[in-house]
Amino acid sequence: MTAPQSGAGGQIVVGVDGSAPSARALRWAAGEASARGSRLEAIQAWEGNIGVIPPPSASDEPFKRHANESLAAAVDGLPADERPAKIDSRTVQGKAAAVLIEASAGADLLVVGSHGHGGVAGALLGSVSRRVAEHAHCPVVIVRESH
Repeated sequence: MTAPQSGAGGQIVVGVDGSAPSARALRWAAGEASARGSRLEAIQAWEGNIGVIPPPSASDEPFKRHANESLAAAVDGLPADERPAKIDSRTVQGKAAAVLIEASAGADLLVVGSHGHGGVAGALLGSVSRRVAEHAHCPVVIVRESH
């Protein structure tokens, strides 16, 4: 597989969801982007009134606002000395795996965290990690918790 080049240094995409595993993935991706001179794009997917009966609101705005706040907090939480020179962030409405797979089409690398559950279940990848590893258009790094 040949990775696409998106200009000098390329582009690394990282999935963020506000969890500790995604924070580890963001820090890893930031370090890799700095080392490569790549642009880092942090993406958080969000969904609206899915399966909530009755829906708490007719608007998806609270879900979008929460995603924007969560993503901003994650990116702002990167230590200044670990921030790559070029970093962008955006939220996208949709299922996380589908959003990240689509974003991988223009990336040199896609990074996600693994929510491993420990024991036997911990040996398995989560559904988002598994789906992006199977369908991404570029190489994928899955950052797991270190023990």
